[in-house]
Amino acid sequence: MSAEDLDNYETEAELALYREYKDVIKLFRYVVETERRFYLANSVEFRTCNGGEDVYFDVKLSDAWVWDIYRPSRFVKSVRIVTFKDVNVEELTHTDADLDILDRM
Repeated sequence: MSAEDLDNYETEAELALYREYKDVIKLFRYVVETERRFYLANSVEFRTCNGGEDVYFDVKLSDAWVWDIYRPSRFVKSVRIVTFKDVNVEELTHTDADLDILDRM
C-alpha cells in the first residue's frame, strides 16, 4: 500500500465517521469531550474527586457513541472515564435550526 493509498483510506474513513456522527447525534442528549476522546451519550454521571493533593474526574456514560475512527463498533453500553484533565459536558438542545445546519454539512 502506497502512502497515497493510505491517505485516501484515512480520508474516506474520516468522512464516513463524520457522516455517521451527523446521523446519530439526534439520538443523544449530551456531548462529552476529554483530551483524548469525544463522546455522545444519553446519561452522564460526573464526579470531581480528591486523590491526596490531586483532583481528578470520574465520569460514567451510558448509552454512548464514541468518536473513534478505528473502532469497529462505536456504540457502547457504558463508558467510564477517569482523568486529571478537564472534561467538558454539554447538554444538546436539538433545535430545528441545529439539525438543519447538520443536514447542510
